Amino acid sequence: MSWRDLVEEAAEILAGSRHAIVLTGAGISTASGIPDFRGKDGLWRKIPSYKFTIEYFMENPMEVWKLYYERFKAMGRVKPNPGHYALTALEKAGVIKAIITQNIDGLHQAAGSQRVIELHGNFRHAVCLSCRRLYPIEKAFEKVINGELPRCEYCGGLLKPNVVLFGEPLPAKAINEAFMLAERSDVILVAGSSLYVSPANQVPVIVKARGGRVIAVNLGEIFMRDIIDLFIEAPTEQALPLLCEKTLEKRGQDPSICREPRDSS
Repeated sequence: MSWRDLVEEAAEILAGSRHAIVLTGAGISTASGIPDFRGKDGLWRKIPSYKFTIEYFMENPMEVWKLYYERFKAMGRVKPNPGHYALTALEKAGVIKAIITQNIDGLHQAAGSQRVIELHGNFRHAVCLSCRRLYPIEKAFEKVINGELPRCEYCGGLLKPNVVLFGEPLPAKAINEAFMLAERSDVILVAGSSLYVSPANQVPVIVKARGGRVIAVNLGEIFMRDIIDLFIEAPTEQALPLLCEKTLEKRGQDPSICREPRDSS
């Protein structure tokens, strides 16, 4: 059975859902030019993952800031891909109620999604480790470019990218909201996540335990196969627009909103 046939099955499940949510991972953003972590060109094949622990940051803050600058300096020029736009369309159509994301790139919001829960923070800001004030990430990068360690203008505390490093807890508000949504949901669509990282991977576990269905779209390995009802091994930028169209057709809604907006200029 081809992945397109499986999309038909997934559309039936989504179209009949009462309260569907989405969990996304790095795989949904690779088509936008952001490498994932564990793939053949993933980040961990180029930079040891221990350099992204909170302990390493506290001991080597300038080195880690430079790593983040080199990796993410072009983030502002990265644009959403058809997978992001398809999820936005499903939200606008009332099919999905929220997107829970492990990503820090802000591409769901850039595509127009309204309810996005960021489990791992975001790369739009730097945060003071002492007073928790937020600063635009560009302001911190200016310091790094000049060879200065970014510090808080108010208390002098060390600034850190406002992302969750290994060894840090997830934001309590975000993870609590994600778990609350999972408790209410009868379907979860996992898109571009290998389901390797905890506690994010517990969101579909909760949906499954409550009697819900788990649909996964991912290109490559995926863990926790025992909880997945339908696995579509395909690029998210191809599978999600088709899934959106098929779902809206089955609901009698306009499927044309599922495709990436075109520049009319």
